[in-house]
Amino acid sequence: MNLLQPPAPITPLGDKAQTDRTYKRLRLQVFVGVFAGYAAYYLVRKNFTLAMPYLIEAGFTKDELGWVFAFNGIAYGLSKFLMGGVSDRSNARYFLPLGLTLSALATALAGTQAGMYNLAVMAVFQFLAGWFGGMGWPPCGRVMTHWFSVRERGTKMAVWNLAHNVGGSLLGQVIKWGVTLSASLALSSLAWRFGVFYFPALIALLIALIAFLLIRDNPQSQGLPSIEEYRNDYPENYSEESEKTLSTKDIFFKYVLNNRTLWLVATANAFVYFIRYGVQDWAPTYFTEVKGFTQAEISNAYSFYELAAIPGTLLCGWVSDRLFHGRRSITTILFMLPVLLSILVYWLNPYGKMVDIVAFVAIGFFIYGPVMLIGVHALDLAPKNAAGTSAGLTGFFGYFIGTSLLANIVMGRVIQSVGWAGSFRLLLASCVITVILMALTERRSPAIS
Repeated sequence: MNLLQPPAPITPLGDKAQTDRTYKRLRLQVFVGVFAGYAAYYLVRKNFTLAMPYLIEAGFTKDELGWVFAFNGIAYGLSKFLMGGVSDRSNARYFLPLGLTLSALATALAGTQAGMYNLAVMAVFQFLAGWFGGMGWPPCGRVMTHWFSVRERGTKMAVWNLAHNVGGSLLGQVIKWGVTLSASLALSSLAWRFGVFYFPALIALLIALIAFLLIRDNPQSQGLPSIEEYRNDYPENYSEESEKTLSTKDIFFKYVLNNRTLWLVATANAFVYFIRYGVQDWAPTYFTEVKGFTQAEISNAYSFYELAAIPGTLLCGWVSDRLFHGRRSITTILFMLPVLLSILVYWLNPYGKMVDIVAFVAIGFFIYGPVMLIGVHALDLAPKNAAGTSAGLTGFFGYFIGTSLLANIVMGRVIQSVGWAGSFRLLLASCVITVILMALTERRSPAIS
């Protein structure tokens, strides 16, 4: 823990021109560091899903593997909240690479012969991969709040949030390179395990080193003023107290668990994640059983869905900062209304596959903005040194409640019991609930930003 302690402030540089040059250089440097570092977390997070076809061939059932992978999501949600508290009292330069290194090691061990063919051992490694994976977002949130002020944070966070799209899309290519490399090295007996587990882990370890070299925890430790002073961008109720490292008790009980607005935002996030994964995870089955899509058509729809998330997220961040001047609630509501309309078309469309695809892609375009912006909203609702825990609470609600419980268990049970119509009614109701919850937060000002 002494190693992880946040760095102390050093003597200010003094010279205004030097301060400006250093600030501009380090802002870009740390942004690249957290972008690359967080993207690398997605190289070692969901590798198990890509191993499932091989494990099914080995005799495991889909139900067994589904339960094993559930440990990954549960651990991720818990870690994002609990390890967020540790992150808020840690040096992000060490904390982010540490979590990435441990994630890489857990993924590599999960690909060993011993880790692949016993359900209990698989579940343990998936829990560890999820837990260490949950260490990625909190230090990034800490860095972003220290180096980017509140009026620019929506746009900058929107760009940074694309890291998970970049990392997720690169995983398939990294696996292909790994399989090719294993063949060239005459490792045919390890071909798929080397490609799925070992090679992505090696790449993640390399990026962990790069992230360590680039990231700096906060401006004051580099002889610079706070970002609020540098940009003359002071949020409401800002004080010098927000620059101090807080006790664990204050982080959890004073600024997070007692923050009613944050609980509203976290609850809204559960429904946003339910919509995100309730649509995304069940789309292949829905397209096949109801819409008559081929596998190629489903793959194309999925690609367009992910690509649409990129401009949608960027637009949402820009609208939040430029049009509504940091009012995250209004922007979230504005994006949730077309999500509701798109789900209606996706469900009731009688005009053929093209409209189905357009509606599905529209959901991806509009839903990823609120996914990103609720995390930014959480950062705005707490002091900078409680940012990881604040965002971690919304992440816990999103992954544990919204994804594992609602999108996976409840959605599957409803589809099985009452059919697709019941599942779509749940999705539409979730849109309405999200809008109501975000409207309730609109007049509540952050305690400290």
